[in-house]
Amino acid sequence: MKITTKVCYGVNAAVELACRSGKGGAPVSLKSIAAARSIPEPYLEQLMNQLRRAGLVESVRGAQGGYRLSRSPEEITVGDVMIALEGNVAPLACLLEDVKQCPTGGCAGRPVWEKIYSSILNVVNSITLRELADDFVCACSGDGEQA
Repeated sequence: MKITTKVCYGVNAAVELACRSGKGGAPVSLKSIAAARSIPEPYLEQLMNQLRRAGLVESVRGAQGGYRLSRSPEEITVGDVMIALEGNVAPLACLLEDVKQCPTGGCAGRPVWEKIYSSILNVVNSITLRELADDFVCACSGDGEQA
């Protein structure tokens, strides 16, 4: 499985929101997120729309508007962000529940692919945005500013 730029940018943006606002905090502008994480603003806007549609962030309109997490950073995992942006994280389509059989008629490597998929899910679903925000080299101080 290859991690896309979309997922890298999306996780970085979500961690920035975890650092700065958390659930119910002051919204953070796209411009501010883009500058802090070196993400092109037009691309970031597309990502934030996908995260909003998935229910991970909410947008606030107005002069002091922007984005904030819709739940606390302890409740949102890297897996949530990845799935919101890319759909499934299966390395092969035949591992998904809605695919009943292997397109090649059978696969000797299937047990390996299943273990890889299971491992990916275990990792990305066990790491929260709070953990990433706390572990980030430029971790935020309590006032929402970069340390």
